[in-house]
Amino acid sequence: MTLRIGAEEEFHVLDVESGRLVPRARAVLDRLHRPGFTTELQRSAVESNSAVHDTLDALLADLARSRRLLDHSAASLGLVTVAAGTVPLARLTPRDVTAGRRYRHMADEYRRVADEQLICSAQVHVDIPDRDTAVRAMCLVSPWLPPLLALSASSPFWLGEDTGYASWRTMLWQRWPTAGPPGCYADAAAYDRALEELIGSGVISDAGMAYQDVRPSAHQRTLELRICDACPRVETVVLVAGLFRALVRDACDRLARGDAGRCDGHHEWLRAASWRAARSGLEGVLVDPVTRRAAPAHGVLRHMAARLRPALEASGDWENVHELLTRALADGSAAHRLRRAAERDDLLASVDLLIAETRGAAGPPGGAAARPARAPRLSPVAGGAGS
Repeated sequence: MTLRIGAEEEFHVLDVESGRLVPRARAVLDRLHRPGFTTELQRSAVESNSAVHDTLDALLADLARSRRLLDHSAASLGLVTVAAGTVPLARLTPRDVTAGRRYRHMADEYRRVADEQLICSAQVHVDIPDRDTAVRAMCLVSPWLPPLLALSASSPFWLGEDTGYASWRTMLWQRWPTAGPPGCYADAAAYDRALEELIGSGVISDAGMAYQDVRPSAHQRTLELRICDACPRVETVVLVAGLFRALVRDACDRLARGDAGRCDGHHEWLRAASWRAARSGLEGVLVDPVTRRAAPAHGVLRHMAARLRPALEASGDWENVHELLTRALADGSAAHRLRRAAERDDLLASVDLLIAETRGAAGPPGGAAARPARAPRLSPVAGGAGS
């Protein structure tokens, strides 16, 4: 059984000279003239949608190609696109959202929550046999999603300041009324009834606003991972995709064998585990999904990969995932790398690193190669930044 995979990546649009967030996503998209790219709620973000693939190598090539296309389009306008949960230099512009009734409703209804969605994520879709299986699998994969968040953590800075978190995007995102762990449901009918209740309450307007960490897609026969920050390195997205596919395969196999066990109904620890991952990234402790106790992040992820090895081998992903995970643990989270760049120089150095890694550079940027050295240099703890 081949479970195909696909990914959605969101990118911030920056002015290439100042490194500041700018609301010019539409201009970048207008230069592309290609399917697979679209707008987001905020006018400073664009989204890229991959094709569906059997292998991680094919997914990597697809995502890298989309990044090159976006970069070329942005560069022609004096802009650059970067993948990260947040960017170091931004300012709030209330209700400055993409045109359209749905986005305008969101801005009017959710106000400050919508205003502060200057964030980007990476989402992964994995084939699932049917909607009932998708809903039941959510309960089995949910305990292992916080380690995936830790792998992706790339948002230590917010409005020019260090938040102390590896993924501040998570803290902003969790303020939406439906964000967080999904809960467990007996079947798709039960899940759909719960969703209809939410829509009927008026708290959300449609199924697309079910913002749980994992959910059955409303439009495709897939299970969708939604917990992760956007990742500067495309290889991190592929690593997360490989691990998530293995989680889904393992869950489907367990459900087919009838040994999935019973949910204990206690999901409080899942939200706490997500907070821990957002705070620590790869540089501290996580909540071990097996023991529900604090454990070093590296150990949790190595155990996760070992536990999933049969599923990874069944998809032909073991060698790729093992290699990518080894490198990720050696290099540390993107949040850690961005902090180091800012500590060595300033926040613009961390912007340079974001640009270089989004473009595919393996190490720290060479300064002018990433961004012209014409912008004023700012301290790592500068106050609120403007665009």
